[in-house]
Amino acid sequence: MVQYVSPPLDLSFAALSDATRRGIIDQLGRGDASITSLADTFQMTLTGMKKHVQVLERAGLVVTQKVGRVRTCKLGKRGLKAEAEWIEAHRKLFEARFEALDEIISEMQQEGSDD
Repeated sequence: MVQYVSPPLDLSFAALSDATRRGIIDQLGRGDASITSLADTFQMTLTGMKKHVQVLERAGLVVTQKVGRVRTCKLGKRGLKAEAEWIEAHRKLFEARFEALDEIISEMQQEGSDD
């Protein structure tokens, strides 16, 4: 059995599999935010928000900086280019397969109407 292994993609997709973490990315897309403000926005504890932010940090999607007692989060510079390319390649694959299926169905319908 062949296994596809890409640690950066694995970390990104795992991080983005959670709705709260996707929401954090959306929020940070509007501007930097402290963990406290993110916790307030998402109505969760600081501990819970820190865990979500750590997952996003490990994936390289978010970076944090601590100044005094405030830890500020911002989007990572890595972006989602590799993930978008992977998705696009697989979207094209699915599209090609569905087009082939449409052709088979059309041929079968044509054969059925010829009989």
